[in-house]
Amino acid sequence: MINVIVELSKYVILTLMIVYTFHCFYMVHRQDEDEKNESLRRQIMLIFFMDFTAFLVIYLKTDDFKVITFYLEMMAYFAAIQILYRIFYKKASLLLLNNMCMLLSVGFIMLCRLDVQTAVKQLVIVAGASVVALVIPVMIRKMKFLKNLTWLYAGIGIVLLGAVFVLAQTSYGAKLSLMGFQPSEAIKITFVFFMAALLSGDMSLKKLIQGTVVAGLHVGILVLSRDLGSAVIFFVAYLVMIYVSTKKVIYLGIGVGGGCAASVIAYYLFGHVRQRVSAWKNPMAVYQNEGYQIVQSLFAIGTGSWFGMGLCQGSPEKIPIVKNDFIFSAICEEMGGIFAICLILVCMSFFLMIVNISLQIKKPFYKLIALGLGTEYAFQVFLTIGGAAKFIPLTGVTLPLVSYGGSSVLSTILMIAIIQGLYILREDEDEEIERLRREAVQRARERAKIQRREKY
Repeated sequence: MINVIVELSKYVILTLMIVYTFHCFYMVHRQDEDEKNESLRRQIMLIFFMDFTAFLVIYLKTDDFKVITFYLEMMAYFAAIQILYRIFYKKASLLLLNNMCMLLSVGFIMLCRLDVQTAVKQLVIVAGASVVALVIPVMIRKMKFLKNLTWLYAGIGIVLLGAVFVLAQTSYGAKLSLMGFQPSEAIKITFVFFMAALLSGDMSLKKLIQGTVVAGLHVGILVLSRDLGSAVIFFVAYLVMIYVSTKKVIYLGIGVGGGCAASVIAYYLFGHVRQRVSAWKNPMAVYQNEGYQIVQSLFAIGTGSWFGMGLCQGSPEKIPIVKNDFIFSAICEEMGGIFAICLILVCMSFFLMIVNISLQIKKPFYKLIALGLGTEYAFQVFLTIGGAAKFIPLTGVTLPLVSYGGSSVLSTILMIAIIQGLYILREDEDEEIERLRREAVQRARERAKIQRREKY
């Protein structure tokens, strides 16, 4: 009987995910507020039913009461975050909030299926980060001096990355963390703030050189620390922000060319880069060593096919570091390729929402922040999924909000809170424009009345 429930559940979960993804894009074309609110409510219900079905299956397969306890704690968190945002930030983007809850749900499901204790740790970090994040939107609205802290952002980033390079122990071939925290995740935010503050004023060659030097220091330290994934994310964010600020294709071309040249140089200078490229080109040839991870990942993706094997029916634990770098492979194996495609589309909806906010903000500083953070998010998703699917060499980064990783989920939730603040700021700008328009219309009417009285 349990096997029948497990088999049926994977189709139920897949259907709920497909409908949720549809609503993500359906709302973009809807102008009626009642329709949008109804879609948002349906999304919340879809998340609830998906979580209920998934955790019921995990409990039936494991017979571990901790799964029920975790499920109740998780649902309490989702209810709290939904209610608090509606109380304190009535102008917040509920679609952005729903997408965050959906991605967290998928991550919690897979982590709980792999190891309940890991899922509990992740939930504690997420809850703590969300408490801190609740004050971020109001800080973005009120703290106008943030754009004046240009070199403070640069100093914080370089000092922390330098400390990691000098003091951190090597873990999985790279220097990543100090005292259990990975500073590069938080520095992704300060780096974007630095670039936005530097480039938001009058653009000059001097500022371009300054930004390039600081970005080069960030990327260079990360490469020396062997944190290649973060180095690539920083470089792409720098490149996009420079191009948007200057609107000169030549800078984009120089940046891409320089990045390609740097990649070739890194290949010949660093042995760990050659190992990852070798594993990417022909993982079966080095299966016993550096190719083992990618081969197991590909086996998992292929085994899952379109509909997946069902929760607790696969063997994702055979993939090394599955909870961190290869959780996408575990999702493909047990939930299926169609579910994985929907997950990618939800991430794309997340990114498009951020880009839309960036396009509508009037002030350059805030516009560049939204664009930079959105670029970092989208490229991290690309690196994680591309590495797991052998589309690109492995870079060792996590899937935001889905993979296990305290530093990653903490910085991502803070990033979302910043985006929420920018969304609210955009709403404030729209209200200010509308207020000025009404005042202009009112003044025009008063002048017309005065002219009519003078005429008679």
